[in-house]
Amino acid sequence: MSNAEILDRGMTCLLQGLGALETERFISALNQEQFDYTKWQRERFDNVSSDDFYNAAVEYERNNPF
Repeated sequence: MSNAEILDRGMTCLLQGLGALETERFISALNQEQFDYTKWQRERFDNVSSDDFYNAAVEYERNNPF
């Protein structure tokens, strides 16, 4: 998948999930904060047990089969 395709799919998800205004706010916040995705992921998942992570992944897969 090309970068353009990934960006298009990402924007589609954001727009569907947040709406136009909140998507703009999300992008603005990322740009202003010099967002570090890797650091954010570590902070987000460091305190999650492997069982909890697995169960969340299974639940997500069940609710989003495609």
